[in-house]
Amino acid sequence: MITKNKTRCGWVSDHPLYIHYHDHEWGVPIFDETLLFECLILEGMQAGLSWLTILKRRENYRASFDQFDAECIAQYDQGKVDELLLDAGIIRNKLKIQSIITNAKIFLEMKKNGIDFSEYLWSFVGGKPIHNHWEGLKSLPPTTEISDRLSKDLKKRGFKFVGSTICYAFMQAVGMVNDHALDCFCYAKNADTHG
Repeated sequence: MITKNKTRCGWVSDHPLYIHYHDHEWGVPIFDETLLFECLILEGMQAGLSWLTILKRRENYRASFDQFDAECIAQYDQGKVDELLLDAGIIRNKLKIQSIITNAKIFLEMKKNGIDFSEYLWSFVGGKPIHNHWEGLKSLPPTTEISDRLSKDLKKRGFKFVGSTICYAFMQAVGMVNDHALDCFCYAKNADTHG
């Protein structure tokens, strides 16, 4: 159920999908590595687009990319890529589709080398959320020193569509940082639950 009379972050539109995402997902810490992989991929898919564009297609992405099972995605061949390029339910951008396959292979390589993807990502914030104190939308930074480091490290490993802005949006989405505005009803909720 969506409550309209609550104070929310300034970036939230009145679209029910957006409101639900903000109220129940954005900024809530995620530690499951498959879900983290999915979130990183979807943030990359957003590049040049609005988040709502991706949110509306999220279920299609899950269906088209085998629920973001990296083992399956890593096996995709040219035939599968061609099929995905005809899929109206996702963003039909060849570079973005290829990047998902590349990123799945690197994700699996890290796993093979004994690196837990969740521990790896969360190590950039010391294993627990950073609670920022932003007054509103204008004070939110597009990148931080931590997102710069994360981006650099992911790129060094071969990940694609992981610029610092994408990485910071990802960190916000998966709760590595609590970037709800101070007057947003979710700020205190996230700080209390995951402090």
